[in-house]
Amino acid sequence: MERDLVEFSKFRPITLILPSLFSELTGKALPNIISEISKVKYIKNIVIGLDRANEKEFKKAKSFFSKLPQKHEILWHDGPNLKKLDKQLKKHNLAPQQMGKGRNVWYCMGYILSIGESEAVALHDCDILTYDRSLLARLVYPVANPKFNFDFCKGYYPRVSEGKVKGRVARLLVTPLLRALEKTIGNNEFISFVDSFRYPLAGEFSFRRRVLKDIRIPYDWGLEIGVLSEMFRNYASNRVCQADIAENYDHKHQVVSFNDDSTGLSKMSIDITKVLIRKLASQGEKFSMSIFRSLKATYYREALDFVQIYKKDAMMNSFEIDVHEEETAVELFAKNIMTAGQIFLESPMESPNIPTWNRIDTALPSFLSDLKKAVANDNF
Repeated sequence: MERDLVEFSKFRPITLILPSLFSELTGKALPNIISEISKVKYIKNIVIGLDRANEKEFKKAKSFFSKLPQKHEILWHDGPNLKKLDKQLKKHNLAPQQMGKGRNVWYCMGYILSIGESEAVALHDCDILTYDRSLLARLVYPVANPKFNFDFCKGYYPRVSEGKVKGRVARLLVTPLLRALEKTIGNNEFISFVDSFRYPLAGEFSFRRRVLKDIRIPYDWGLEIGVLSEMFRNYASNRVCQADIAENYDHKHQVVSFNDDSTGLSKMSIDITKVLIRKLASQGEKFSMSIFRSLKATYYREALDFVQIYKKDAMMNSFEIDVHEEETAVELFAKNIMTAGQIFLESPMESPNIPTWNRIDTALPSFLSDLKKAVANDNF
């Protein structure tokens, strides 16, 4: 596969996006990821989005990533050059409204458009504890192969590690919520589309460069579902695929945060639910508090059924699963469906989506060029 990719890269140059927090540089995952990527010969360029780093930490990051033999640039999001550009966008109400992975990835996408050297782009997280370079090869292969017509590939993998069943938000929120939505509002092509993905919350995907220009992604925890909704809106299903990219996958786990819905899995569940609701509303679906109450009740029954399914699955495969924890998480997610519904009804026009790069280019024709210069100055 890697030999093929070396040949493909001659026709479709490949870029890798790594959205990273500075804290991940000293974690267990990222040093191994960089070691593995250093062995990859088909990557033309690596674009690293760096968040939460002061000047001293940015210099450490430059030293850390200097181990990469491939051409690479770091977008220092907390640096004066990129902050200046962000202020420029804010004056025109075009800036991402919050820090986060979505904002990080969006700026990286803009930078890739500004340098114009890539035809295939892959993105994966920097907290993958079980990473090896075969993950990257499997992820980018469908969009890098000139004989394929795919514009987008979503990765998937089993979420079992150390004998425990993981991936609670995907298992206990997204899948039962999609089934509950279908029972509440009826058959819907978008719901079926998202439900067809083996792991819709996977943070690993690849795409052709042309996708970058008109994709509208959320800045919050709804990034992965938001990307899928854009692919549903913009591309035929035969241009979209999913690939099994790892036999085992483990990463940094978020706290559930039962008592604070502004952080952890609690905030994630609200953001994901809002993305789904807004997408369906944009298709003409009507929502009210009575519908949300029905949705909550239907979801709760569906999710509890899934808990029993996973319990039996875990027993047959000798995995650990805490049914009490699972059902407690379901209760939290059910409550947060109502919270998300209330937020939507109070602010139906609110959108967490960042403008497309086509819109930025129209409003500020020199912005991409300025972004390219700012990154070059930081990496000098």
